[in-house]
This record gives sequence, structure tokens and C-alpha cells, in this order.
Amino acid sequence: MIGGFAALHTRPLFSMRLAVDALLEVGGPQGNGRRIGGISGGTFEGDRLSGTVMPGGTDWQMLRGDGAVQLDARIVLKTDDDALIAMTYVGLRHGLPDVLERLNRGEPVDPGDYYFRIVPSFATSDPRYDWLNRVVAVATGQRSPKGPDYSVHEIL
Repeated sequence: MIGGFAALHTRPLFSMRLAVDALLEVGGPQGNGRRIGGISGGTFEGDRLSGTVMPGGTDWQMLRGDGAVQLDARIVLKTDDDALIAMTYVGLRHGLPDVLERLNRGEPVDPGDYYFRIVPSFATSDPRYDWLNRVVAVATGQRSPKGPDYSVHEIL
């Protein structure tokens, strides 16, 4: 306990690899700071759930004035036993300008050279995965040339 509060502990939930189509620059009132990527699929794997990411998700990105990329994504997970789970997440990716330029060019970059975190939430009506409706999760990410990879953890 720290200051009367319980310490945070995590448990791995799953790892996930997303395939993101080319980003569409849509601009906005502050200039060219918005882009949208279509999520064409992916996979996720963990001890308690595994499966595929359904095509049709979107990854909305806001390019902030401080150089950070603010993420807002919506995807549908389909488990190996055919349950559907809506997953949304918000997050941030930032780093030194030269590191972000290399990422934007699709070059491999050591994930320790930049900050990439998301906060996912889940919704499902499938009773086998109802417990996900009450999970608080966090994830670390890394950007590969084809899309982001995440290590998602449940906060206990």
C-alpha cells in the first residue's frame, strides 16, 4: 500500500497485431492535423481469448501541435469461438521528431525510442466474455510498417 491505496498490478490480456490501410489526410479547422486509417484486419492472442480483428475498423488520429499523435480507434474482435467483442481505445504516440519521421516513412524503430500507450475498453453481450465489460486495461504499443502491435494488460 502506498499512502493507503493498493498498488496497481497487471495481468497480460492479449497481444494484438493490426493491419492499417494507408492513412487518409482529412484536415480540419486547425490545418492538416487529422488523418484516418482503415483497419483491414489483424489477430490477437492471449491465455483467455484469441482470434481475429474484423475488417472495417477505423483509427482516427489527431496530429497535435506538440508533435504527439492522439489516437481514437474502433475495432471488432472475433474470438476463436465466434464471440464478437467491440473494442475502443484512445492513446498517445510521441517521440523525438526524427524518430517520428522514421516511423511515418515505415522504417523499423526500436519501441524504446518513443512513447506509445493506449487505454482500451470492451463491450460484448456474449456471456462467455461478459467479464471484459468490467475490465480496465492499458497497453504498450509499437509501430511496424504494416500497422501497430499492442501488448494489452488488465489492471487488477
